[in-house]
Amino acid sequence: MLNIGLVLPDVLGTYGDDGNALVLRQRARMRGFEAEIHPIRLGEPVPETLDIYTLGGGEDTAQILAADHLISDGGLTRAANAGRPVFAICAGLQVLGESFRASGRIIDGVGLLDATTAGMQDRAIGEVASEPTRAGVTADLTEPLTGFENHLGATILGPSAQPLGTLTRGNGNADQTATADLSDGSAQRTYEGAVQGSVIATYMHGPALARNPQLADLLLAQAMGVALADLEPLEIPAVDRLRVERFNASEPRAPRDRPKPVDNFARQPQKPRVIHRLGRLPL
Repeated sequence: MLNIGLVLPDVLGTYGDDGNALVLRQRARMRGFEAEIHPIRLGEPVPETLDIYTLGGGEDTAQILAADHLISDGGLTRAANAGRPVFAICAGLQVLGESFRASGRIIDGVGLLDATTAGMQDRAIGEVASEPTRAGVTADLTEPLTGFENHLGATILGPSAQPLGTLTRGNGNADQTATADLSDGSAQRTYEGAVQGSVIATYMHGPALARNPQLADLLLAQAMGVALADLEPLEIPAVDRLRVERFNASEPRAPRDRPKPVDNFARQPQKPRVIHRLGRLPL
């Protein structure tokens, strides 16, 4: 049985990042493994013996509540220190760092990442893409990473943390304003996400694991204690189409590249469309 911890979905669930836990469960079940999601809500202890943990995004007040709970409880820290994989998105990344700015003040983070978060001059909104750095536990990643960023936090990585990806599009962790006085500011502006120990964190929404199946399988493999290469490949055409669509979206067309309208489109025979509707998967 694969036990997936969905950490604080009631406060860190604003942007649909709960979907990452659903993706992990589904990709495990499609390979014949039993898997269950265990929501851990505010005020509840975080079990330190689950196989993997996911955290999502949230607003300032939600981040403060999440940090206070995770620090006082200590379960997630003990799990990460024991080598259990932790996957954090956006506010989750900030909360797991050393400190972050929220509601006009500096808040202590959980300390699982050597990272501090201040504010950017302008909110980063849009497609973000990167090439994996293959740092630490992400050494087996070979495919480009893609997501949607929506954040005002500027995260600076310290020497103990490494970026998940090197930017090819988007803002990533930090902007010019936040890095202007840093000796490694130009490098920091190329960073997306963070990797340290068993923790992988990113600003990619999407959900990230729906858009990056290799990353999902890497986390699954780590949770199951097997090599990524030992997982049976999954052929899911819809996921392949999603990746192509999102990578195309991350490269806006120049005006000259826009397709010309087809004058006789209305006269072309049209195939009937079959729309497959997916119901909401239960947690």
